[in-house]
Amino acid sequence: MDQNVKFQEYARLLIEVGLNVQKGQDLVIACPVECAWFARLCAGAAYDAGCREVIMNWRDDALTRMKYLRAADQVFDATPAWQAEFLNGYARAGAAYLSISATDPENLKGVDPDRLVRQQRSGSAALQDFYRLQMSNGFPWCVAALPIPSWAEKAFPGCRGEEAVEKLWDAIFEAVRITGDGKAVERWRAHVSTLQERVDKLNGLCLERLHYTNSLGTDLTIRLPESHLWSGGDGAAATGQRFVANIPTEEIFTAPLRDGVDGVVYASMPLAHDGNIITGIRFTFRDGRIVEAHADQGEEQLKAAISLDEGAARLGEVALVPYDSPISNQKLLYYNTLFDENASCHLAFGEAYAECVRGGEQMTREELKDTGLNDSITHVDFMVGTADLTITGYTRDGREVPVFADGNFAL
Repeated sequence: MDQNVKFQEYARLLIEVGLNVQKGQDLVIACPVECAWFARLCAGAAYDAGCREVIMNWRDDALTRMKYLRAADQVFDATPAWQAEFLNGYARAGAAYLSISATDPENLKGVDPDRLVRQQRSGSAALQDFYRLQMSNGFPWCVAALPIPSWAEKAFPGCRGEEAVEKLWDAIFEAVRITGDGKAVERWRAHVSTLQERVDKLNGLCLERLHYTNSLGTDLTIRLPESHLWSGGDGAAATGQRFVANIPTEEIFTAPLRDGVDGVVYASMPLAHDGNIITGIRFTFRDGRIVEAHADQGEEQLKAAISLDEGAARLGEVALVPYDSPISNQKLLYYNTLFDENASCHLAFGEAYAECVRGGEQMTREELKDTGLNDSITHVDFMVGTADLTITGYTRDGREVPVFADGNFAL
């Protein structure tokens, strides 16, 4: 089959399901320069849907690495006003936002972690409107991915160049349910409906806490806010516009109680974060806070990531993904969180999503904290699911409910 048919179907999926672009709406596309050809397909699909204007925000791995290694040191303590107004302004106006992920997982290997931390702090302060609106579904947003050689060769270490890229394309198309028959949009609408059924079931349990155990050594208790809600599949922007934030997505998620996490958790997969690969992650929590953090590789980067602010050392997300799921069954380590988090149950340290408590999307930051949600300038997912993961739920009326057994839903 002509690959161009699948490329066009992928672009249409992102515009019609990922973002559900509306007539008269602006679209901002963040994209690496080497993926410009696909950005053009997305722009065409958006204009077909009635988009008012497509605005590009280009980036480049090589220039990003050059900046972190060679730019003047003071650069990392400030974000240019024009960059802030660009993203904040379009977010406040309700523009749709598509982020195309295509980067070398080790692009920033060897970069001083202090530069990464300082840049994220300055960027978060300057872009607080953008991030606040994104975390509370103030505008429709979607993250998707395209293969590039450096990433593909990491995912398929025995292959080089185009061979690796073709293998990664095949894996991505399988993960996002594209076969070339033109029916991906319909398949995704059915998939979202299936996820919603499980969301409804979990919300009906009124859980008070979850207890995680597996043979890696995880023994973790996570309490949930009294008004917590599970979410998954698609969400609704402030205008009511439905969108799917991640394509692919297999997860159902909620927020933990900020001070209610205790025990030990071991990551089950490496984490590609800030251009570095971190392996062998293990955390010890006490009263919601990470009190010990270790990694076999990248411990310095891990400790930098949880030190961005006070909330970076606390959990902001609890996500459930069955071990027997489409992406997990590929038995492929993507080295890209968009895919790896959808192959495994995961947790995230940092900011919680406002939609995870009743009425949260209309609350201020202080009101969200009062419900028990975590507040931070970061949000980093790390994978904890295994074939033998057990998650036991305890309801507010004292019942014990098996949520996961042998890595899969037991509900």
